[in-house]
Amino acid sequence: MPSRSTTDQIAFRYKAADSATGSVRNTAKRLAKRLGVDETQAVHLALDDMEVKPVLKYNANEGPSTAAEIRLLKTQASQANKESVCSSVVELAAA
Repeated sequence: MPSRSTTDQIAFRYKAADSATGSVRNTAKRLAKRLGVDETQAVHLALDDMEVKPVLKYNANEGPSTAAEIRLLKTQASQANKESVCSSVVELAAA
């Protein structure tokens, strides 16, 4: 295995609470266990997942919609095909 210099590494600190921007160590341990890998590999997998998923980007908002745009949206919504979907999943689950 090749040796690693300290310039190839970063300090990683777990957060005090889980949030959208970080996780506590217990969360990383549970995820690693569920994936069957160690904590370091779980972090690598998360980074890889973030790299391959497209990051959603939206064009800048040009301000509030105009009255004409709102009328068009309302017209299109009222003309939409209004069908209902019925599922027997509830009936199957109750059986």
